[in-house]
Amino acid sequence: MSAVQSRTGAPAVRQDPSARQTERGRPRGAAQRPAARRRSAGRGRRIGWLLVAPALIAYSAFVLWPLIQGIQYSFYDWNGIGASTWVGFANYLTVFTDPDLLGSIVNAFILIAFFTIIPVSFGLVLATLIRSMRAGTFTSFSQTVLFLPQIIPLAAAGIAWSWMYAQTGAVNQILNAVGLGGLARPWLGDYQTALPAVGLIGSWTLTGLCTVLLLTGIGKIDVSLYEAARLDGAGWWREFFTITLPGLRQELAVLITLTVIAALSSFDIIYTTTLGGPGRATLVPGISIYRIGFTQSQVGLASAFGIILMLLVLAVVLPIQRLSKVRDS
Repeated sequence: MSAVQSRTGAPAVRQDPSARQTERGRPRGAAQRPAARRRSAGRGRRIGWLLVAPALIAYSAFVLWPLIQGIQYSFYDWNGIGASTWVGFANYLTVFTDPDLLGSIVNAFILIAFFTIIPVSFGLVLATLIRSMRAGTFTSFSQTVLFLPQIIPLAAAGIAWSWMYAQTGAVNQILNAVGLGGLARPWLGDYQTALPAVGLIGSWTLTGLCTVLLLTGIGKIDVSLYEAARLDGAGWWREFFTITLPGLRQELAVLITLTVIAALSSFDIIYTTTLGGPGRATLVPGISIYRIGFTQSQVGLASAFGIILMLLVLAVVLPIQRLSKVRDS
């Protein structure tokens, strides 16, 4: 800093030019940064919407718009071709008062035991056993074999199992071979065994998915937890209930959600095996909606039943998701 005489005679302090430039530059740069950030954020949002737009358009065209139309059709009596008649909530009332439609809903909830409880339980046991083995060829082979049913289309699985469930099929032949021929019967043609037989097909197709996903979840659990439990003298059951099961909470929530939806919206397996028979023993909402809409030409009633089925799925699945999040928090 250097002192010089001003015009008034008083000494003036002259600042260094670089310091003066720095003081002027700070507020200008500080003012420019928020504007630059806003421009960058706006450009990022536009790019994000451009990337999402194709999927959003497809989702709106094939999911949201049909859903809106289905809600609209559910308030009309319409055969799909001629003029429609406004009936209000009459279609919904029919769903809740028709014993056949209510029976199909009950059958769908019974299938949850076969599509959810059995596959998830077996998946837990198999994943734990495979995890306890040494990694090798047998472990990889077992995972592949267990996951194969998930790759097979459900329609093909239904056809194959319908052959095996036949009077002269593989199931009855095995029972005869082991001396249990008295149990042999046409499994899909018996009123008492048709629904459990169809449910076991679902168990077979979903067990591999449950096993592989749970095996992946077990691999993420810290190994030191198991070592500490063994040092404390914990056995296999205690390790399973205190370490493995709590560590698989997220995986279990995902699997329960997927399998419950598969049970309540089942269609492929039942359509290719029993078509809802014998009688109405294996009738489920998916088959009922198909029959009402395409065979009986009652589009309004079929739409109402579809909306009710969607609400049932949400009523079962949303508490599961919420419960898993509450336990993690």
